[in-house]
Amino acid sequence: MTVSPRLEKPTPANVLSACRLRVRPDQTAFVSPVAESLAEAYVHPGTAWPRLIRDGDRTVGFVMAFFGIPFDFDADVPGAPPRSGLWRLAIDAGEQGRGYGRFAVRAVNEEIRRRGGTLSTVTWHPGEGGPEDFYLRLGYLKCGLTNDGDHLGELDLTR
Repeated sequence: MTVSPRLEKPTPANVLSACRLRVRPDQTAFVSPVAESLAEAYVHPGTAWPRLIRDGDRTVGFVMAFFGIPFDFDADVPGAPPRSGLWRLAIDAGEQGRGYGRFAVRAVNEEIRRRGGTLSTVTWHPGEGGPEDFYLRLGYLKCGLTNDGDHLGELDLTR
């Protein structure tokens, strides 16, 4: 299969296909349901950047980014800059392994660059079968823990 994905804004015409996305059962501890992510995007309209990952007429995944916000784990760091990065990523169980996740992360990072950012941040819940290896393969470096024990990764976008 040739990967030719694109990102689309959620609309009344495609929102149900987004809500029907399901990750593998062993991933549910690491990935919030898309409907929950869309609800968060709705109440954080100035922060959240939700997008459906589409290939042809299929919705294959969901990604949500954030731009220029302070993080709670930076609260004790004087002068800590606002962060931008990945908030959520979910690829449908039947579509995994086809490059859609890599595409989505690269698209988010391009949007960060377009907005003048030079650093991409991601957090993930640690555990067997979690997304840590995926983010590390994409070049993110582990650099700490959040207040709730998630791992924090950063990718320098200037390289």
